[in-house]
Amino acid sequence: MGAGGDKAVALMRELRLSAQLQHAWVHQAWQREDTSLHPAALMLLSELDRHGECRPSDLAKRKMVDVSVVSRQIAQLAGAGLIERRPAPEDGRASLVRISAEGVRRLARWRTQYLEYVDRALGEWTDAELDTLTTRLALMNQGLRDALAPVACPPQAGEKRK
Repeated sequence: MGAGGDKAVALMRELRLSAQLQHAWVHQAWQREDTSLHPAALMLLSELDRHGECRPSDLAKRKMVDVSVVSRQIAQLAGAGLIERRPAPEDGRASLVRISAEGVRRLARWRTQYLEYVDRALGEWTDAELDTLTTRLALMNQGLRDALAPVACPPQAGEKRK
């Protein structure tokens, strides 16, 4: 990759810093909330709001984490009354989760605070600049996702390993 490789590494460093700065904001907001919820649980709430009702395993796949991580976050959110659970119609052993009315209210307040933060940071940017960067980052993320080595899934109960 040569010089292009150096540019790609510089890009990835800037993206990592951007993620760290967002993470710092989430922790500051979390501390202001004085809540027992872990910030990652609130991020999961946002994911549920964006994509709608789903299985915990689907959330785990989208977030690229183990289902046990999502299960702990779901337990926190359910305990706080921010999500609702119900049995999956096609399989009563599985559950579906969705955001509750209280979850929507809490998320709206959190989103307002986040938008104020983003506006302080990017308020001088034009819509065209934001659109261009968003489009390019989405393409980059898809390329990074496609470049990941496929993860071997363990066999389901009763299924033989191939």
